[in-house]
Amino acid sequence: CPYYARVWLPDAVEAWKPAELTKDYTPGDRALCLQLEDGTNLEHKIDPQTNSLPPLRNPDILVGENDLTALSYLHEPAVLHNLKVRFVESKIIYTYCGIVLVAINPYESIPIYDHDIINAYSGQNMGDMDPHIFAVAEEAYKQMARDQRNQSIIVSGESGAGKTVSAKYAMRYFATVSGSSSEANVEERVLASSPIMEAIGNAKTTRNDNSSRFGKYIEIGFDKNYHIIGANMRTYLLEKSRVVFQATEERNYHIFYQLCASSHLPEFKPLQLGNADDFHCTNQGGSPVIEGVDDAKEMCSTRKAFSLLGINETYQMDLFQILAALLHLGNVEVEERSADSSTILPDNSHLTVFCELMGVAYQDMSHWLCHRKLKTATETYVKPLSKVHAVNARDALAKHIYAKLFSWIVDHINEALRSAVKQHSFIGVLDIYGFETFHINSFEQFCINYANEKLQQQFNMHVFKLEQEEYMKEEIPWTLIDFYDNHPCINLIEAKMGVLDLLDEECKMPKGSDDTWAQKLYNTFLKKSDLFDKPRMSNKAFIILHFADKVEYQCEGFLEKNKDTVNEEQIIVLKLSKVCFFICLFICLFVFFISGQTLNLSPMTRPVQAQRDHKKTVGTQFRNSLHLLMETLNGTTPHYVRCIKPNDLKSPFMMDPMRAVQQLRACGVLETIRISAAGFPSRWTYQEFFNRYRVLMKLKDILSDRKQTCRNVLEKWVQDQDKYQFGKSKIFFRAGQVAYLEKLRSDKLKKACVRIQKTIRCWLTRKRYLRMRQAAITIQKNTRGYQARCLVAFLRRTRAAVIIQKNQRMLVARRRYQQQRSASITMQRLLRAYQARQTYRKLLYEHKVLTIQKWVRGWLARRRCRRSLRAVVYLQSCVRRMAARRELRKLRVEARSVEHFKKLNVGMENKIMQLQRKVDEQHKENRELSERLRTVERSRAAESERLGGEVERLRVAEEESRVKADGVPSLLEQLSFLRQELETTREEKEAIQEEARTYRVDTEKVTQLLHSPTNLDGEGRANTVVSPNKAQTKVGMQLESDIREERDHYQSLLSEYTRLKERHADLKEEMTISVITDKPGRRRTDSNYSSNESEGTPSSESAEGRHSLDAVDMSVLLKLQRRVTELEQDKQTLQRHLDKREEAQQDQVKNAEKQRTAGRAELDLEALKRQELESENKRLKTNLAELRQSLTSTSSPGPGSAPYNVLLEQLNSSNEELEVRKEEVLLLRSHMVRQEVLKHNKVGGSSPKRSTPDYHKLNEDGELWLAYDGLKETNSLLVSQLQVQDRRHEEEVDELREEVLRVREENRQQQQFLSQSLLLPQEARIEASLHHEITRLTSDNLVGTRSIQYSTSILQDLMEQQEKQDKMIRKLKKQLKVYVKRVEEYEAGGQMERVAPGPEPRSPVGITRKERDFQGMLEYRRGDESKLLKSLVVELKPRGVAVNFLPGLPAYILFMCLRHADYSNDDQRVSVLLNSTINSIKGVIKVKRGDDFETVSFWLANTCRFLHCLKQYSGEEAFVKNNTPRQNEHCLCNFDLSEYRQVFSDLAIQNYQQLVRCMEEALQPMIVPGMLEHENFQGVLGSKPTGLRKRTSSCPGEAVYTVDSILQQLSLFHATLIQHDVDPELIKQGVIQQFYIICSVTLNNLLLRKDMCSWSKGLQIRYNVWQLEEWLEEKGLPDCGAKEMLEPLIQAAQLLQVKKKTEEDAQALCTMCSALTTLQIVKVLTLYTPVIEFEERVSISFIRTIQALLKGRVESPLLLMDAKKIFSVTFPFTHSPLALETIQIPSSLNLGFLTRV
Repeated sequence: CPYYARVWLPDAVEAWKPAELTKDYTPGDRALCLQLEDGTNLEHKIDPQTNSLPPLRNPDILVGENDLTALSYLHEPAVLHNLKVRFVESKIIYTYCGIVLVAINPYESIPIYDHDIINAYSGQNMGDMDPHIFAVAEEAYKQMARDQRNQSIIVSGESGAGKTVSAKYAMRYFATVSGSSSEANVEERVLASSPIMEAIGNAKTTRNDNSSRFGKYIEIGFDKNYHIIGANMRTYLLEKSRVVFQATEERNYHIFYQLCASSHLPEFKPLQLGNADDFHCTNQGGSPVIEGVDDAKEMCSTRKAFSLLGINETYQMDLFQILAALLHLGNVEVEERSADSSTILPDNSHLTVFCELMGVAYQDMSHWLCHRKLKTATETYVKPLSKVHAVNARDALAKHIYAKLFSWIVDHINEALRSAVKQHSFIGVLDIYGFETFHINSFEQFCINYANEKLQQQFNMHVFKLEQEEYMKEEIPWTLIDFYDNHPCINLIEAKMGVLDLLDEECKMPKGSDDTWAQKLYNTFLKKSDLFDKPRMSNKAFIILHFADKVEYQCEGFLEKNKDTVNEEQIIVLKLSKVCFFICLFICLFVFFISGQTLNLSPMTRPVQAQRDHKKTVGTQFRNSLHLLMETLNGTTPHYVRCIKPNDLKSPFMMDPMRAVQQLRACGVLETIRISAAGFPSRWTYQEFFNRYRVLMKLKDILSDRKQTCRNVLEKWVQDQDKYQFGKSKIFFRAGQVAYLEKLRSDKLKKACVRIQKTIRCWLTRKRYLRMRQAAITIQKNTRGYQARCLVAFLRRTRAAVIIQKNQRMLVARRRYQQQRSASITMQRLLRAYQARQTYRKLLYEHKVLTIQKWVRGWLARRRCRRSLRAVVYLQSCVRRMAARRELRKLRVEARSVEHFKKLNVGMENKIMQLQRKVDEQHKENRELSERLRTVERSRAAESERLGGEVERLRVAEEESRVKADGVPSLLEQLSFLRQELETTREEKEAIQEEARTYRVDTEKVTQLLHSPTNLDGEGRANTVVSPNKAQTKVGMQLESDIREERDHYQSLLSEYTRLKERHADLKEEMTISVITDKPGRRRTDSNYSSNESEGTPSSESAEGRHSLDAVDMSVLLKLQRRVTELEQDKQTLQRHLDKREEAQQDQVKNAEKQRTAGRAELDLEALKRQELESENKRLKTNLAELRQSLTSTSSPGPGSAPYNVLLEQLNSSNEELEVRKEEVLLLRSHMVRQEVLKHNKVGGSSPKRSTPDYHKLNEDGELWLAYDGLKETNSLLVSQLQVQDRRHEEEVDELREEVLRVREENRQQQQFLSQSLLLPQEARIEASLHHEITRLTSDNLVGTRSIQYSTSILQDLMEQQEKQDKMIRKLKKQLKVYVKRVEEYEAGGQMERVAPGPEPRSPVGITRKERDFQGMLEYRRGDESKLLKSLVVELKPRGVAVNFLPGLPAYILFMCLRHADYSNDDQRVSVLLNSTINSIKGVIKVKRGDDFETVSFWLANTCRFLHCLKQYSGEEAFVKNNTPRQNEHCLCNFDLSEYRQVFSDLAIQNYQQLVRCMEEALQPMIVPGMLEHENFQGVLGSKPTGLRKRTSSCPGEAVYTVDSILQQLSLFHATLIQHDVDPELIKQGVIQQFYIICSVTLNNLLLRKDMCSWSKGLQIRYNVWQLEEWLEEKGLPDCGAKEMLEPLIQAAQLLQVKKKTEEDAQALCTMCSALTTLQIVKVLTLYTPVIEFEERVSISFIRTIQALLKGRVESPLLLMDAKKIFSVTFPFTHSPLALETIQIPSSLNLGFLTRV
């Protein structure tokens, strides 16, 4: 049957109706024969004058496109039909129209704004995803960062279209994606402004329950890193009249109803409020309640938002007080006293409450509400007002107060959102009213339509500019496009002597009225402007032809609304208010009246008149603000969102065509279509055109050059070359050409189908005929088979030749291009080098010239200066010589006259000289005394200043203590709350652990029952056992699933805890950096307090604090309360201790000075100290053996232990023994001297020459001198030790001082934190307190650890000294015994002879160490842990260095070091080694190379290996059953490290999660291009036109990824894991996670992209999934569970390909799609888009059938899969057969300080 054209006919109800021609049209026909869709035949008359035909319909294949510009025929009915199909049938509310996003209000909540949707759109190109407000926001954000240009999002539409919601979601997207910078909660404050502005600026109307009655432009500021730092809001044209009047079924502003709903609260009792029906301002509409809205809850949200923005409770109550006063003012009744006067009763209760709340006098307010003051040049009159005028004055006052209150709130919101950081760029969101036309249009509608005229003008120019740029970019001929210019209409309104100017002029006239203004309009514009008209039946209205429609405005009220006047006397009364806040509101109005009263201005007329002359009218203010807005928008890149209200009944997903068309005309969408249609609206890339219309080409027409191929095809099929243009990368088509090409393509395919059918029917007929001719059939079959094979071979050869030619040509062209490019680069390089050398020579020449000129000019200037100087000096000499000669002559004359007086007074000269000398001496003494006095005064002043500073310091300390004492109760409450939460969490954890333990026991029991042998005989008994076993199996599976869920929950909690800890460390580091960058030495006041605890701390300490923070146990939170209560006592105690230390130090200094002056006393004191230290050291050295024995028996002796008591007893006994030995030495010395004297006396007579005894004979061998030298060395050693102890004492004093300073700093930080925490909300205060206390306790633990390490080092030094002194003491004892024996022999023999040394006393027996074989341990010294981990963890690079090592070598080395610490029974060393290892691995993973997959996988493997070593050598039966006897000997013997096994398991989980994040980061950019966008089979997809948005990609030049790219990345991951010897089970879990990421990202993008939901795309997905499965087979992982992760994607692909028509198809589809949720199935079916004409859309009835069948399914309510989900991981134990004693340490690790044991 013939196919005729399809057209659109205009209709009064449906706007446009579809119809089809039943007869061909020939030019000259007067009518068209048409048939409607319901079968009705009609004739459409053609206008003979215009001869215009009805618009053509687009092919069905193009209906429902994401972008309206993709339509072939661009006109009003096509746009309306496309929007209707998407909105009503597909439930899609967003559609692109070129650069405009059309948003239709669905009137119900739809799940497309969740956080996962934001993540899906973040970072995506605008044309890659379905239309969405998030896509527009992402485009603006990316263009701001890419182009360094401010952006604007213009949201417009009529009331009820969803403007406010769209603007709110755009701001939420910016707050979520960008986050905040250094300032905290900036994005929360930006979002918190929305509830406030909705409360005070939104109201219920007949069209919308939450209609914005003002326009606003919000600038969201960003810093250089594009984080939100603040915002600023500008408002336009608040509807003040709503305060005093509301139409039927409407409400006043929400804040009034929220106040009335919260009137029962105690704080609102003084406001004397009640129900909203009791007040005239809130009951006029008769609809005080909005369905589904709780005003009391909304009030809580509003107050919370006020608090978040820094408006405290006092200001809030002042605001609510004024709002309540306005409600009472509306209830004030005015009584009519006469026709021209009115009054208010004296006892009016509402006016009384109003005056009380406003703080004004009742009499004054009641008087001026009913009177008005008139002023002339000479007199002032008080005129009474009629009742109508009095009511108007009352309402004007209420509107004025509310407007001022609104402006004050907006200003304070801007102040709260203002940032101290310099704004780098901004994105503006304009939420402004759309074009409005009502039955009665007044001043408000006039201003609104005026604003829309300006915005439409800017929109038209921007669209025209983009079209022009596109044509110029593609280098196609540019022809001027005629578009509607509304500049005449704007001039009619705002030009000189326009409507606004005439209105302002009439407002200035004394007797101006609305009628006279209307007559001026008629006289001025009626005959001069085509856009202005007068209604036929009215003289008080006028008509303006706007761009959208004609609007008739009623002149009544224009002048009054434009003046916006309020009674000045009422303002004067309000000036005397006792409410300070109200005075601040009106301070700008009170300036004039205050100045007038102060100066006593008698003639008040002139100032008032001057004020009136300078006051701007509402129209002028609005025009100025609109011009400012347009300047801002013109300086940004605009993005347009046009909101459409589908119907007036607020019914979900129902469209009224007439209302939609009216709004499309008003919002400029059709103008965009018209501009696009005037040029080349349809645009295809050459590759897209080739893929789509390849069926129109023959094989010989296909060339390697796609551009030439497309040119040939178009020249063949489209004869008129004006219908298309060839650009650089695209083909541009006129309107309708794509539809024509689609028709050609469809005809070609239809002919092919007919040919196929004909061939099949012919074959069937021939088959029936050839059955009767069997012989002929056989011959023909063979013959045709041979011919077919030849043909196939020919076709294959031809195709191979074409491919070879293509590749060869490509190779030649590529080589030619590379050669040309290389030659060009070489020429450019040489030319630039030559130019650079020329420039350098020129600059050098100029520099030398300037240098020569500089020196020459300097020399000339100096020469001139010297000449001038010599001339001046010469002149001065001459003048001074003349003056000296004159003076000399005068002196000579005077000498002659007084010569005789000199003779008389010769003697007086000597006396005068003596007196002069005495005077000089007196002056000298006076100067010395003055110097001494000055010195004394300076010392006193310094002392006074020091004492004053001390007093000031004490006073400040007292104040800080007082402030701190005030803040302690609140902190105690917070700590008690934290303790309760911690106890609750601990109880829950214990309950969960107990439940898990119970599950584990039950599981083991069930497993034992399942595996236990049964001795039951007979089939009957076996059958009785089957059902219990099945039940037990089911219970076991349930228990295993519960345990798995618990493991998942635990690992998610661990991940969250790790993330919070990283966040805390980052915040602490940022705060430390910010404090370090502050200026040093500044005085700290209350205004610059900071919450950073690490201020003044070196960076090294902060780094150590970060490492130690990871090891902090959360149980220390229980000590917070005790720490805070003892803080003040510690401060006072340390202060007293410091004072005592300082006094003691001063006394020591004085004593030292005295000792230096008194030499003998000092020597005696030193001798005494030496003796004491000598005895003490000897006592310690003699008992070293017992000390060693006690230390080997007990690793850590302490006070009260047995080794400690033994040590004390040995010290006491050695002290007594050494005292006795010292006395013996002295007695021996005296006895020897006495014996020698006696012998000398006996032989004195015979040998008189020997007058002195030869004492040296007593020591012929020099033993006594050696002993004396030893004693001298001992004394010097004791002196040095004394000095060392003195130095240590001074170091301890310094440490105590540092401790005091640290405590003071801690107190200051506590006070500072308390002062800041009081300003935060309750939740933020608790979190800040928690972080602060954790950091403080961490620093305390760090200090304690350092003190312990210092004490340990001191103990080691003492032990080394004891060993040295022990050897010295043994030597002295041996010599002492020898000397005693010699003396005894000398006394017995009576003669001096050399005493031969006797047998030496038995010395202490030494213990020799027996050499043992290597035990698989590595010994290291204390303090070498940092060196070990630096070489083995921090500086080890897996790539290129560790790849050649034994897999897991770092883990084995660390475990061997741990074994030695365990063997030494040193718990401290074990703890330090394990904690340092954990912190080092965390530092490498999180801080340094956390984004490197190879590093993360390397340390994951080593962490798991270390964990397995802890288990394998723990000695537990479950882990040692596979060990060799030698390995069992290496088990840990002293410590149970099961708790550390859990810590290392947690560390491995964190490493695994980081590994997953690295994999996700690498795979993310590849998945969508490889799995969805790339076509493996060219021509299979046959993509349709995509419109403008796809053409304007946000990131041009991106890399092209295919599924092969994904497989290569997966292979790289797998090879890296294998290389690092990761456990096979862990590799399987990693592969499962990778495939889940691929599936979730692919499916999420499929659900958000309509262009991807087609039959051919399903085929593409299934092919890509098959390649992934083949990769699993290749890697030997077919049964690891990764295939199951792809099941949702496989089912989605099958869903795109299966038949979707009948109910049986629906049931089969529900059975097949078990891994997809109902939302996902419905979404795929809704988005299904036919790519070719033979495909059909899914009907709505079929989708409803699917929903009915899946109604009872229990599933997740989310649409998208959680792409960030990380599965729980397990680490099954893997035994290592490697022997520890065989491990060799490579020299490249620099671990020479380790010793094999």
